[in-house]
Amino acid sequence: MRGELPAWAEEMRNLFKSGSVAQFILHGNVFDLVSAGAPPRKRLLSLKAFLDEVMFETYDIVLQYDRGKGIRATRGGEDWGEWLKQVLGDQANAIAQTREPGSAMELIDRYLLRTLNLQALRGREGAAHRIAVVIDFAEFVVPRGDAIQLGGAFSSNVVKVLGWANDPAILQSNIVTVLLAEGLHDLNELVVENPHAAALRIPLPGEQEMSDYVATLTTTSLPELPERCEVPLEVLGRRLTGLSRVGARTVLSLAIKNGRSITSQWLTLSKKDMIERECQGLLEFLESPFTMEHLAGHEAVKAWLREDSELLRRGVLHALPMGYLITGRIGTGKTFLIQCWAGELGIPCVVFKNFRDRWVGATESNLEKIFSVLHALGQVVVFVDEADQAAGKREGGDSDSGLSGRVYAMLAKEMSDTRNRGRIIWVFATSRPDLLEVDLKRQGRLDVHIPLFPPETPAAMHELLLAIARKLKVPLQPADLPSLPEGLVLGGNEIEGILVRALRIQALAAGPRRPLKEILQEVLGEVRPSSHTRKLEYMDLVAVKECTDTRFLPERFRQMAPEELEARIDELRRFV
Repeated sequence: MRGELPAWAEEMRNLFKSGSVAQFILHGNVFDLVSAGAPPRKRLLSLKAFLDEVMFETYDIVLQYDRGKGIRATRGGEDWGEWLKQVLGDQANAIAQTREPGSAMELIDRYLLRTLNLQALRGREGAAHRIAVVIDFAEFVVPRGDAIQLGGAFSSNVVKVLGWANDPAILQSNIVTVLLAEGLHDLNELVVENPHAAALRIPLPGEQEMSDYVATLTTTSLPELPERCEVPLEVLGRRLTGLSRVGARTVLSLAIKNGRSITSQWLTLSKKDMIERECQGLLEFLESPFTMEHLAGHEAVKAWLREDSELLRRGVLHALPMGYLITGRIGTGKTFLIQCWAGELGIPCVVFKNFRDRWVGATESNLEKIFSVLHALGQVVVFVDEADQAAGKREGGDSDSGLSGRVYAMLAKEMSDTRNRGRIIWVFATSRPDLLEVDLKRQGRLDVHIPLFPPETPAAMHELLLAIARKLKVPLQPADLPSLPEGLVLGGNEIEGILVRALRIQALAAGPRRPLKEILQEVLGEVRPSSHTRKLEYMDLVAVKECTDTRFLPERFRQMAPEELEARIDELRRFV
């Protein structure tokens, strides 16, 4: 193992040299290239080639197995081939037996046992064979699930893999086994949680690693890169973080091979598309045309978020919250607030899509993949809408086989990692914060709780109507604003609906176009506000209860005693 090693490989080497572990589970960015060696002999290899040529360079025998290609000896093929011929002879189905998980793992297990027996017979005489076994796509060999219920070959495979990790004879005999899987949660729990195996995550390349890779590309496969790239090369590596090396090369090659210049805008769009594809739709970048200027009211909220944007620009990360909880009844503009903030933040904003999956372990693997990308992006805002549905519960219950509990645990652990302060900023939005676990809402995870409320005065409603018209690109002027019925309280969604309805009436009119003000006045006289008044009031009050700063509250809630608030929430709870 010569030259500088990646951190995960260094840890793997140290663990094996210490004699404490002989089985490794490599997960994460397993389909990317790995940097091997130091300049000027630095190479980029696939993970399996890196293991073979660098980590196991001095080994006598290296066996690689996956279900597609079967067992292959990339080193020491003579000994393996002779033994295999003795065991299988010239059977017509010999190749098939090296492919099917049950028979293939049985052959590997018997070969390791034979090696251990030979070493025992020789004693101290003769050098023992150093053997490495690499199992690719291990999720198809020891899949997640109850080993008893898996049945057949799969349960037997779990036992074999556990035996390889737990057998002291293997640990002392220079035999190492490696399992490769993109998602740790795709593997059998007994294998992953085995204390005698080490799970090592291979991360996406960081900023410096990506910059080194860009430099390598300019001297190898993409010499045209410097003249075709309008983004300075010293900045390009930073702009490509969040991608794998393979993904970065794809993005750059796509432009160069098609005669395009790599502009800042093209790079942003291409990186966004590539990450969304690599995440298989689990994340979506929020590209917003709006800024805080499009948001009506909520002056204290806008001031707070703009101050945090300034801290981000200055790099004062220790003064930033770990996350925000945006609450309020439906229609108060929680999602639109984040869209407006994203439009002037200056760092990427991504939206959690539906990461839950019906297959066992798939949801947890999806979260692993999301977290890996978030760490690689450097600085990012993560927006989780309808958070009460997405975040899970501490006690998952039997209805979902404990999935909600596992989702909750993974999110809670990630959100409380203080190393991510100012780098991964979480924003949860929900109209029912009471359904979120208390621990998830605590300080150190979602520090700032911001409640939003519908406009309470005619002037505020007029301001919101003008803001919505700007959003919809409707040329509504202050002179077009209608008078508002006394006591009418409407949310942003209802006001938008009124404006769209008025525009519809105006567009369908057969004769001369009526003034928009007149139509709006007519629609306002006919509108029937939501009848779910108790539910909406409940959403308002639980938002008040969660609020962490009185500046965010309307005057009528600021002096409300906690006992009065709790009593009214209890009265309304039966209506929700």
